[in-house]
Amino acid sequence: MLFSPRCLSTAAACHSPVRVRVLPSPKCLFDEPVQVKVEGLSPNQEVVLRAKLTDERGELFQSSATYRADGIGEIDLSRSPALGGSFSGTEPMGLFWALTAKNAHKKLVKRDVRTPFLVDIEVHSDGDTEGQLLAKETNERGFLAEGVERLPVREGKVRATLFLPPGRGPFPGVLDIYGTGGGLPEYRASLLASRGFAVLALAYYSYQDLPKDIRELELEYFEEAVSFLRTHPQVKGPGIGVLAVSKSGDLALSMASYLPGISATISINGCNANTLYPLRYKGTVIPPLLFKSSRLILTKSGIANIRDTLNNPAEGENRQSLIPIEQAQCRFLFVVAEDDQNWKSPFFAEEAAKRLRECGKENFEVVVYPRAGHYLEPPYFPHCPSSLHLLVGVPVVWGGEPKSHGEAQVDLWGRIQAFFKKYLDGESTSKARM
Repeated sequence: MLFSPRCLSTAAACHSPVRVRVLPSPKCLFDEPVQVKVEGLSPNQEVVLRAKLTDERGELFQSSATYRADGIGEIDLSRSPALGGSFSGTEPMGLFWALTAKNAHKKLVKRDVRTPFLVDIEVHSDGDTEGQLLAKETNERGFLAEGVERLPVREGKVRATLFLPPGRGPFPGVLDIYGTGGGLPEYRASLLASRGFAVLALAYYSYQDLPKDIRELELEYFEEAVSFLRTHPQVKGPGIGVLAVSKSGDLALSMASYLPGISATISINGCNANTLYPLRYKGTVIPPLLFKSSRLILTKSGIANIRDTLNNPAEGENRQSLIPIEQAQCRFLFVVAEDDQNWKSPFFAEEAAKRLRECGKENFEVVVYPRAGHYLEPPYFPHCPSSLHLLVGVPVVWGGEPKSHGEAQVDLWGRIQAFFKKYLDGESTSKARM
């Protein structure tokens, strides 16, 4: 019996092994999208794609979705719709943003940026159980671009890590601060440095010889960090940027209001008043905006909702905690997740914008992300619906819906870079001071 070349090609394709491809390379930075393709399936074959990531503490994060191969036995997540599972429809990065912790109340955090996260992408035959493993590929998602320097800093009282991009500087300088979790998170700073910024990831408690707990904060410590970054030979002047989230958002506003040398400030789901702890600076004390635990609500699943516990900074004595942002000589970007359940960040941003307008200032932008939750991270970090709040002592709900939250993170990452590039040069800085 004779076979035509076309028949031979078709027969060979029918018996080719199933293969997963991650393009353009199985290795990338964590904030980069990839194209996932499956080849060698039977035409119209249904399979389940699974993604699995195990963090540095052994916590498993996983997602899955059912797909149907096309007429030549291929699935391309950039154009093939998921039929159901952790998500549905055409979602090129769905397997990544839909990762969910196997154990409740766990948040994905990168603790050592010198090593990548490994995401296993598996193809299983469709079935009620996990099904037969047909193919597997590992996507290595790193946090340091080639040539980025990671330099631990112990300068005076400052405890931090400086990340410098490859190539000849100077580079725009950014001070990166996280919230009330303590320690020294470096993953956002390392990724931002991989995009061309000199970034100082700053610790302010529960790290090395810094205080283990917070009772009050001294702005002089942050002033020392600003001075260190501004005067570094690889940092472009005249001013630096500050990137902050949650509690550190109001710290960033206080820094911009009282300290020289800050040209651009981004507060992600922060407050317009000093929160939780007294803030001291050269004899001035800004009292903390207090909260009432009686306003805490327990959800049906036993998780705490603390959104309404913080007092209204616009009322009565609470106004003493307001930060005088009208004094700032910088540009502001107020980032708001509309479904933030940690506190009323949409209201705080509105009040900040109102105060600046009343003082004749237009040096700000407000961006609002519908259906996003409190913790807006770099792209493709999975949405965290709830986790342990160290100050509350129990798991709290953070708000947000996974798909919308993931889209917000991608958009915000671009906005952060564009904002700092625009305002961390001499011309834009002078305009911001008008």
